Amino acid sequence: MLFHSFPRAFQISELKREVCERLTVLERRVEVEGQKVLGIDKCKNELRKLRDELEKRNHSRLNCPCRCNQTEESPRVNLRKDVPNYPKYTLSSETIEALKKPTFDVWHWEYNEMLSCLEFMYHELGLVQEFNMNPITLKRWLLCIQENYRNNPFHNFRHCFCVTQMMYGMIHLCKLQGRMSLLQLGVLMTAAVCHDLDHPGYNNTYQINAHTELAIRYNDISPLENHHCAVAFQILAQPENNIFSNVTPDLFKQIRQLQMMLIKCCDISNEVRPSEVAEPWVDCLLEEYFMQSDREKLEGLPVTPFMDRDKITKPKAQIGFIKFVLLPMFETVMKLFPQIEEVMVRPLQEARDHYEELMQLEQAMAELLNCSVYIQVRFI
Repeated sequence: MLFHSFPRAFQISELKREVCERLTVLERRVEVEGQKVLGIDKCKNELRKLRDELEKRNHSRLNCPCRCNQTEESPRVNLRKDVPNYPKYTLSSETIEALKKPTFDVWHWEYNEMLSCLEFMYHELGLVQEFNMNPITLKRWLLCIQENYRNNPFHNFRHCFCVTQMMYGMIHLCKLQGRMSLLQLGVLMTAAVCHDLDHPGYNNTYQINAHTELAIRYNDISPLENHHCAVAFQILAQPENNIFSNVTPDLFKQIRQLQMMLIKCCDISNEVRPSEVAEPWVDCLLEEYFMQSDREKLEGLPVTPFMDRDKITKPKAQIGFIKFVLLPMFETVMKLFPQIEEVMVRPLQEARDHYEELMQLEQAMAELLNCSVYIQVRFI
């Protein structure tokens, strides 16, 4: 009996030893895993402390007197080195003719179609041949330009296309090809394409009042204009995007220095177009203006009067702009180019009359409302 129980006892002893060994292994594993957990907790605590410190620093910087926010305002230049590729759009004869007119409707075009139209303009004006541009470089440069316009309500790539198309239209309407050199035409077109590059959606007044990184960098001297120009030449500084790479240094210097009043005319020329094309642009501009005035109020900055949604209506905004900015400017240009009177100055006068009628209607409605309120109060 004892002989038979000995193996069984030995088996139980072996089983206990095996269980103990396994428990020891498990305990070691638990200890190791526990150390890992402690390490993870330690890392989490360190990360939490680092995050709190960064938030504290960021908060103190955002609330410092200069309000400098480099993250938002720091220059961003998207550069392209790949072979450009966007769906090819073949311009019809009707589109080619329409592009030459101020009445061109810019709203019904996709990005690839606008890029193709811009590419066509450079070829049609003879600029590609004159400056010995590589056609692939031209495509890449245009794509790079498009990518460096932000998705603002107004100052976006469609606005860039709108301004450049108006410049192209004025070149044909005023027969500038017979009056200006190809160098000057090339500068006008390229300046129109680049004129609002990387626009942040807030004007110079905000940049200066908020002491943004752009305003500090340019010492409050036209920060946006300087920034647009800097981004344009940052792009051209890349060999893959330099459409003027085959131009002599002296000629390139002239390109940098040449500026024309026609650029400004094209930049603010939306009211020259038919009302169904012009009015949506007014809505987009007011949306961007109201975004700025809302931000100015939020940050305790002086509110730009003509951007305040509580004080400005579309008619009120447009009447002053047309009467005191657009008409004087285009009437001055008309002295040099009488042919713009019918196509550009007359539509501006009609737009002024249209908004004055809307203003009268608004005033009449306001008076009627006030009268109604008075009567209700009187008889309560």
